[in-house]
Amino acid sequence: MDADPHDLIAFVAVVRAGGFREAARANDASASRLSDAVRRLETRLGVRLLNRTTRSVAPTEVGARLAERLAPALGEMAAALDVVNAYRDRPTGTLRLNVPANVARTVLAPILVAFLAAYPDVRVEVVTEDSFVDLVASGCDAGIRYDERLEQDMVALPIGPRSQRLVTAAAPSYLARRGMPIHPGDLLDHACLRVQFAGGAKPPWEYEREGEVVRVDPTGPLLVRPGSASDLAVQAAVGGLGIVHLFEDWLQPYFDDGTLVPVLQPWWQAFNGPFLYYPGRRHLPSPLRAFVDFVRDARTTSEPVDPATSPPAPAAGR
Repeated sequence: MDADPHDLIAFVAVVRAGGFREAARANDASASRLSDAVRRLETRLGVRLLNRTTRSVAPTEVGARLAERLAPALGEMAAALDVVNAYRDRPTGTLRLNVPANVARTVLAPILVAFLAAYPDVRVEVVTEDSFVDLVASGCDAGIRYDERLEQDMVALPIGPRSQRLVTAAAPSYLARRGMPIHPGDLLDHACLRVQFAGGAKPPWEYEREGEVVRVDPTGPLLVRPGSASDLAVQAAVGGLGIVHLFEDWLQPYFDDGTLVPVLQPWWQAFNGPFLYYPGRRHLPSPLRAFVDFVRDARTTSEPVDPATSPPAPAAGR
């Protein structure tokens, strides 16, 4: 049974964006035109692909399966067409990156500012996801993850700082009221502001000093998902509600102005920085090739690094 390729592309765009209006904005299209395309596709296939309400749009089971199978094929088609861009004087097109929320904030932001200034004809779409993803099936060109979460059979290139730390902090008012923890185990008697992943896992807080590694699973009055909700945990800590445990770059401005102070600083543990990873295709889309070269030129090493040769980072909610 034949289907119009434009209708298939419209359907995948709606699924990726989570709605017709969102897909229209992301693709410079009309929401009504996208809706008509999906309706034609459903009629031709004889099945419902999307469940629509006044408040949300979500794929049916068969719709989700179809989108999953179509995404790699459409990605390869886009990559094949984009080979032409390699022969232009300036890279042009869209670069889609899949990154954890904390990386988008603390690592990627300054790099993208410089990259987009150097390549004004490239458009970057950033998808923030903290869980493991199938890069090709997600429709993204490249991702950024830490070494223990890299997909197999990918080219990996260091990006951002090569060493990072998760640090612990609290407001002076909280510490005046509850006291300063001396050992990580003391956190079990404190109010801690935790992060929980979408799957329900709450990563333990991990510390190390003079070869002693301590993992604790404290409790507290606030539980948030990674990403923008982590700002809520920071503000709760600033307000004296409890102790927070996040990336050092994220909390450094609060240390600088004194609204938060370090907690258990001798126990803070360093780990490997993130990697940019992407499929090892012979012909990379020109925006991805430009970004890879940009990142590589900014680093002291000139060759992609095999993450298998690096020591594993601690499971610390990245």
